[in-house]
Amino acid sequence: MSLFRLAAHSTTANARRYLSTAPTPTKGSSSLATWLILAGTAGVGAAGYMLMKDTQKPKQLKSPLDPGNFVDFKLTKVEPYNHNTSRFIFELSDGQASLLPVASCVVVRSSDPEALKDPKGKPIIRPYTPISPSDKEGELVFLIKKYDNGNASKYIHSMKPGESLSIKGPFPKFDFKINEFDEVALIGGGSGITPLYQILTRALSDKTNKTKFKLLFSNVTEADILLREEFDALKKKYPDTFDVVYVLDKPDSKWQGPSGFINADLVKKHVAPASLKEKVKIFICGPPGQVAAVAGKKDGGKQGEAGGILKELGYTADQSHSVANLQQIYKF
Repeated sequence: MSLFRLAAHSTTANARRYLSTAPTPTKGSSSLATWLILAGTAGVGAAGYMLMKDTQKPKQLKSPLDPGNFVDFKLTKVEPYNHNTSRFIFELSDGQASLLPVASCVVVRSSDPEALKDPKGKPIIRPYTPISPSDKEGELVFLIKKYDNGNASKYIHSMKPGESLSIKGPFPKFDFKINEFDEVALIGGGSGITPLYQILTRALSDKTNKTKFKLLFSNVTEADILLREEFDALKKKYPDTFDVVYVLDKPDSKWQGPSGFINADLVKKHVAPASLKEKVKIFICGPPGQVAAVAGKKDGGKQGEAGGILKELGYTADQSHSVANLQQIYKF
């Protein structure tokens, strides 16, 4: 029982005991006694309401992240995901949420300016997209794959809980709006899946969403598929608005899904046609070679002209959006 209900119950009970034991009131005094009791009960109720109101957490208006400066965040936990990928969980102080807009990313560098540098002596800075919801309180979560030639990823994988990483952002990629499109296709490869996952979780969790999403996700082997359990759970939960197709470059003999690279036939089979015009949108994120093959090369920070498979199938530049070369847009 809450404090308010307990107090109100106690006062009402005392009032009843008073009425049962008090002498019979004279004419004119009965209404006065009743009003005094009711006023006392209302006073306790008001006090309880004010107490609950005072203890409510104020609405967070500002992100703990800073797009103009690097801020150190403490690593609290590392959770191995597969043979070369782990979840890295960073603390957001005072139970704050990141408030990251969708879709956006952050950039990271070593908190120790001497620990991670390029051959020219400059700090190595890399973009990453968190997989934790923007309203998740107290933590910022990254799913990071370790690459043999990736200095930043190897450095992050060497970190231990209690150590800090400098993070700057957020940096917007696309101003996604619920129900802006009838059909959305997401074409991803490898660790490039995180921005697409950010869009999906934001849209599908909205009760008003009516957009249908189709994800084409390519990887080298089945063991390389990131967030597979999460995608399968989303497909089960939202069967009318989400479907996923996994594509493997080097499948084993047991694999029953598509194999090889994502090609025109696969896109034509699973993606809404270009004839839908502004009602269809295609988001692409993956290795540069895959992005170029699917959507054509980007024009610096701009989308550029349509190219690759999408141009072959009649899609325009306005119907697709691939991850921008962030270093040409923002000064890290």
